[in-house]
Amino acid sequence: MQKTTSNRSTFWINLYKPDSIAILEINGTIEEANTSYNQAWLLENLENLKNDKKNKALILEIDSPGGAVYQADELYLALKDYAKEKPLYAYFKSMAASGGYYIACAAEKIYANRNTLTGSIGVVSGMSFDITEMLDKLGIKMTTVHSGKNKNMLNLNEPFSEEQRAIMQSVSDECYEQFTGIVAEARNLDIAFVKKLADGRIYTAKQALEAELIDGISLFEEALEVLKSTYAFDPDIHTERLSYQKKKTVWESMFDIKALLSGQKTEAEIILQILEPPVPFPAYYYAP
Repeated sequence: MQKTTSNRSTFWINLYKPDSIAILEINGTIEEANTSYNQAWLLENLENLKNDKKNKALILEIDSPGGAVYQADELYLALKDYAKEKPLYAYFKSMAASGGYYIACAAEKIYANRNTLTGSIGVVSGMSFDITEMLDKLGIKMTTVHSGKNKNMLNLNEPFSEEQRAIMQSVSDECYEQFTGIVAEARNLDIAFVKKLADGRIYTAKQALEAELIDGISLFEEALEVLKSTYAFDPDIHTERLSYQKKKTVWESMFDIKALLSGQKTEAEIILQILEPPVPFPAYYYAP
């Protein structure tokens, strides 16, 4: 009975809900979840928007340095699925680099703020640190039991061999081919031309426009007006902004206070922080 009542309520809410354009914010590193980004939340909202008859279009507002290959591609495919049904535009804020640009390739049009940094079309497939000398100095010995000579590659206590470097390079190359192919298709550019652009460098908005990686430089409001006029939407059509922000639990807040009160980090903590990769590999990620 409660479910029926809930369904009736949803029906009446949707009946009187105005037509709208959704503004979906994509902030921070693209991975499974962090304080400003949540993959499951984005995918759920995209599916809801696609099925919502009152939703008429979507504009992505991207401010991201990119992230993990898996999550970037999963989101890209979900956006492509939405774009089969409804108009999809993308707008770049301060940064839409690497994976941030990758996901924008699902959009029909891409606009950027004049101060945007974008591009960084490339792949990071792994990071190798040889800290054996430091461990010896600290009197620390690490032993890993494994089968398969390359099972333990990228481990901190073993040197990185040329064979292992070649293995990781092959992973990187495959992801790179996927990235450049998507850019070429999305921007209607020759693949050889895209690969000349895709050396990992960052581009300003002006440079990106000259390279045909974006369609225009504008304010967000101007890009929104282009979307409205292109599809003859009512100039006063309602806009619905969707933004993810993780709510901290009581325990997380307590740990934040503990970290604040504890003062400076130890040398070991600093070293571990440096060694911790910023995102799961392989990654479409820009790290200045």
